[in-house]
Amino acid sequence: MPCGIGSYDVSGGPKKVGSFGGRVRTRSLLVAGMVSAGALTGVAGFGVDASSAVGTSAVAARTISLNETGHLRRTSSSGLKLNEQGSASGTIKGTIYIHLNVVSPSRVTAEVNIYPSGGSLTGSSSASYRVNGGTASFSGKLSINRGTGSYSHAHGSGLSFSGTIQRLSGSVTVHLSGRLST
Repeated sequence: MPCGIGSYDVSGGPKKVGSFGGRVRTRSLLVAGMVSAGALTGVAGFGVDASSAVGTSAVAARTISLNETGHLRRTSSSGLKLNEQGSASGTIKGTIYIHLNVVSPSRVTAEVNIYPSGGSLTGSSSASYRVNGGTASFSGKLSINRGTGSYSHAHGSGLSFSGTIQRLSGSVTVHLSGRLST
């Protein structure tokens, strides 16, 4: 028999002639292949798809219509940066923190953190800014960038973000509305 061509021995199972003329047993390779194929067939036979076999699972997305109002008080400030804390009420209730930064006479940026029961939401905004005597107001759009806990997959963009700042006391009233996907 030529080198490297396999044969089948009825009494001993599959055999192969090695490159130096000696016989090499390939039964263990054949059995290993059959066991692997059987394991895969067994997984498929139980109705488990490949994504489940590796531990991934799909979670249905839900949409929340936010309509929040927050009443905050100044916790600290540095120049034109205000740090505010208070409570949010509306669709989701919890503690709210806002870091407002007046970047020009007509623009503010904001980072918003809301801590409802079961998680947190973090968003950012750029908004127009207008001063009228002792009150300033802002209005723009906010994007939810991340969440934790039951809001871990939260995202949203184009949410309405507006509010007023009492310049003397530093208290802020803020309104947030729009759709959030979790």
